[in-house]
Amino acid sequence: MESTNLIPEECGRTLRPVRDALDVLNGKWKLPIIVALTFGEKRFGEIAKEVHGITDRMLSKELRDLELNGLVKRNLYDTYPAKVTYTLTAHSQTLYEVIESLRKWGELHRKKMVSDDK
Repeated sequence: MESTNLIPEECGRTLRPVRDALDVLNGKWKLPIIVALTFGEKRFGEIAKEVHGITDRMLSKELRDLELNGLVKRNLYDTYPAKVTYTLTAHSQTLYEVIESLRKWGELHRKKMVSDDK
C-alpha cells in the first residue's frame, strides 16, 4: 500500500474493508484453522491435533464463526455413529493470497528478528 496523504473520506473507504476482514479473521485461531483445512477435509479431532494449543471449546466456537461467515462447511454424514467433517468453502479460496502474503511476511519478519538478536 502506498503512503499517501489521504483525505478523511478516502481513509474511511480504505479502513472499512480492512476492519471487515479483521472482524471475520480476528483472533489467534481462525487463520491456523483455515490453513489446516487447506490440506483437505478433516474431522474435529484432526483439526485439534494440527492446531497446537487450541482447546476443544475454542475450536468449536471458531468453527461455528467460520461457518457463519461462509468460510467453512460442516458436513454431517448419516452414519452410526454420526460422522462430522469440516471443509473449506469456495469463498475461503479468496483468502489464498492473503494467507500466502502473511506467510511470506512472517518468514521475513522471523529472519529479521533472529538476525537483530545477533
